[in-house]
Amino acid sequence: MKILLIGNGGREHAIAWRLSQSHHQPQLYFAQGNPGMQELGQRLDIDVTDLQGLLLFAQKEQIDLTVVGPELPLSMGLADLFHEYGLKVFGPVQAGAQIEFSKAFAKKLMLDNGIPTAQYRFCEREADALATLNEFSAPFVIKEDGLAAGKGVTIAETQAQAEAAIAAAFQKNMPVVIEEFMHGQELSVLAFCDGKTVLPCIAAQDYKKAGEGNTGPNTGGMGAYAPVPLATDELMARIQSTVLEPTVQALQAQGITYQGILYAGLMITPDGTPKVVEFNARFGDPETQVVLPLLADDLVDLMLATVNQTLHDYAPTGLRFQPDTTAVTVVLTAAGYPGDYPKGQPITFPQYLETDTLIFHAGTKVLPDQRKVTHGGRVINVTGLGQTLEEARQRAYAVVQQIQFEGKTFRRDIAAQPALALLHKP
Repeated sequence: MKILLIGNGGREHAIAWRLSQSHHQPQLYFAQGNPGMQELGQRLDIDVTDLQGLLLFAQKEQIDLTVVGPELPLSMGLADLFHEYGLKVFGPVQAGAQIEFSKAFAKKLMLDNGIPTAQYRFCEREADALATLNEFSAPFVIKEDGLAAGKGVTIAETQAQAEAAIAAAFQKNMPVVIEEFMHGQELSVLAFCDGKTVLPCIAAQDYKKAGEGNTGPNTGGMGAYAPVPLATDELMARIQSTVLEPTVQALQAQGITYQGILYAGLMITPDGTPKVVEFNARFGDPETQVVLPLLADDLVDLMLATVNQTLHDYAPTGLRFQPDTTAVTVVLTAAGYPGDYPKGQPITFPQYLETDTLIFHAGTKVLPDQRKVTHGGRVINVTGLGQTLEEARQRAYAVVQQIQFEGKTFRRDIAAQPALALLHKP
């Protein structure tokens, strides 16, 4: 079997690692992949936005399955193009991917179909957005209506901060969604969807803020852990019945057969109600780095069932995950992230990897002399596994200390009890 995986981040490295363990023993190709993935398959010099180049390669090599990691090629219609030529692709068509790249589309879909979410206003003009602030109270939630790599949301404590966020969005010619602020605990649920059946993974919690104590600007994610004690069987059943299934059915009613991962970013309010903060049309990053290491089912089989619309075969038992095991991921970033940051800093890795730990490359590059250097904002993800949250956490941080590069930055409170308390603060 030949599989083409599109993308080059920590999420894609985790997907590649899990695909490589399949009983199918697939031959893996990566466009473009990263240095950590090169031991798992063949890296291709085809950009993720070069849809025609990707199509030609898939046709020439007779690729059996294409897996799309990032949101950008999905928003450009990669799945539509591959379907047109009879190729199997794991990832939604462009109309389905709107659920991520158009906040206005997602909010209207939810409110029209009774899917719980925050009240909002969509503003296409800066003057209207500024006037609309008067309908809300602080803290204000300002979301750019477009792809923003997880960084297009501002939670403004004051009206002046909200006005600055609105001005910044319109300078980029992005309309905005203004939302009421929701209190509660955040939860990320990744679900496999074949257009009819929806099968959720175990829930994860990620840490969006750059600084310890959940301070500073939003990032693409500074760490994550799974499973989450908050996500009881009862709560997961409620998420399934009030969020996941109604969303896929609402898309189907619009003629959109949603196939791939539906990522629901949720707020669990103090009364236990799950409300949607946002949807993504692909695996989350860094949630994937804690969810996939715990997955007991074969990932290739799951993806094939998704594209062949046979996920119902898994429905009687649901997806299987490792019992009594916890995963914690810590993200190492370049100094200055999520703002401007340097590239090209040499990276030193541990000579031997500790038991039950994984290193996923995110923003790295190999020089001609084979040295690995930093090449992105989020550079390395370290995942620790353990029987308890604290054991997994200690294993992750032990490896974090052994990885060195100039300007290495990371949060020291990922999955720590004080940070959990902050994350859960009503």
